[in-house]
Amino acid sequence: MSREERVAYEPVSVKAVLSEMKDTAELLIDLSYSAVLHGSDDLAAEVLELESRMDVLQLQARMSVMMAARSPEDAEELAPVLGVIGAAEKVSNAAGDIAKIVLEDIGLPNAMRAALPEAVETLVRATLDDDSPYVGETLQEINMETETGVRVIAVRRDRASGKESWITNPGPDTTLRAGDSLLLRGVEDGLRTVYEAATGEPYEPPSPPEAAIDDLERAVDSIVLMKNMSELAVDLAYGAVLFNSEGVAEEVVELEAEVDALQSRFEAWTLRAAGRVDDPVQLRGLVHLASATEVISDAALEISEGVLRGLDAHPVVAEAVEESDEIIVRLTVRPGSRLADATLAERTVKTETGMRVIAVRRPGDDEREGEWVVSPSAETELHAGDVIIAKGTRAGAERLATLAGTDREFEQ
Repeated sequence: MSREERVAYEPVSVKAVLSEMKDTAELLIDLSYSAVLHGSDDLAAEVLELESRMDVLQLQARMSVMMAARSPEDAEELAPVLGVIGAAEKVSNAAGDIAKIVLEDIGLPNAMRAALPEAVETLVRATLDDDSPYVGETLQEINMETETGVRVIAVRRDRASGKESWITNPGPDTTLRAGDSLLLRGVEDGLRTVYEAATGEPYEPPSPPEAAIDDLERAVDSIVLMKNMSELAVDLAYGAVLFNSEGVAEEVVELEAEVDALQSRFEAWTLRAAGRVDDPVQLRGLVHLASATEVISDAALEISEGVLRGLDAHPVVAEAVEESDEIIVRLTVRPGSRLADATLAERTVKTETGMRVIAVRRPGDDEREGEWVVSPSAETELHAGDVIIAKGTRAGAERLATLAGTDREFEQ
C-alpha cells in the first residue's frame, strides 16, 4: 500500500472482510511458493500487489471490530477476532518476503527448486484469449472442476474495467472475460486441457532443475517439511475455530513446535553446508525462505489462541471460514459407508471429491479422547466412527459427505 493511499472508516461486513482475508492469505502462500519454484518475477509481483490489498483489508477489519466493541463483554468476545486478523496479515507479510527472494534475486540453490514441486500443488496462470470458448461463460456453465478436476482459485481482471483487479473467491456466477488472468489449480492432464482452451496455446509444464548441491539435501528437505507442516497448521487452526475444538487447536501447538525444531536443525545444516559450497551467498534465499515459513506456523498458532485459552470463537469468524473459497468440513464416517474400512487411496478421495483430508480423529472412550492422525497419507485406513476434517470446495464437501454416508456437510 503506497504512502499516499489513505484508508478511511466505512461500514463493512466483518464476516466478508475476514473471509476475503482468509482466501487472500491462502492464495498468497500458493503464489509465493510457485514464484520461487518457477523463478517467476511476474508471480512474485502479483504477490506484492495482493499483500498491499491485504494491508487495506486488515485496517478495515480492525476498525470495524473496534466500532463493535462497546463493553468489556464485547471486548472479550472480539479479542480472538483481532487475533485472526493479525495472523492473516502475518501470513501475507511472510508471503511477501518469499516473493522478494525472487524479485531481489537474493539467491536460492537449484536443490530447492528441484525439491519444491512435491510440496507445491500445481498452479498455473492462463490469460483468456479472445477466441477462448470460456469467454462470456460463467464458471457454472463451464463446469470446469467436474469435467477436468481443475479449479479457478482466482481471477485477475484488467484494471481498465474500473473494478477490483483481483477476484479471490470466484463463484459459480463469475463470468469470464477476454483478457482475464486465471489462476488454475489441478492435476497436469486437466491443466493441459484447460490451459489450451483458455489461451489457444499448448501447455508446457515447467521442468525444475536437478538438485546440484548434495550437501544441502537435509536442509532443503527440512524446508519442504516446514512448508507442509506450516500450511497444515493454518488449515487446522481455522478448523479449530470453526468447530471450537481444543483438541484440534492443540495439534496446531504441536505442529508449530515441530516447525521451530525443524528451523533450528535447518540453520545448523545450512551453516555446515556454507563451508562446502563455492558461493555461500546463494544460500541467503534459503535462509529467508525458512524464516518466512516459520512465521506462517506462528500465525496459525495465533488463529487458534482464543480456542486454547477457553474463549468461544466469535460466530463471525466461523461464518467467514464457512463462506470462504476453500471451506473446512468435519464429517463422521458411518458404518457401511464407502469410506468405512478403506484407505484414502482405495476410494481415490482426493481425485473423486477434490477434498484434501487434513486430519482424522479416531474414536475415544470414557477415559480418553480419541487419537489424532494429522496429515494422513494415501494409505491411511478409515473406519466407522472416525471423524475426518477435510478442506476443499463446497461441491467437493458434498461428494465427500456421500462417501462418508452422511448428508450433513457440517457437523458442529
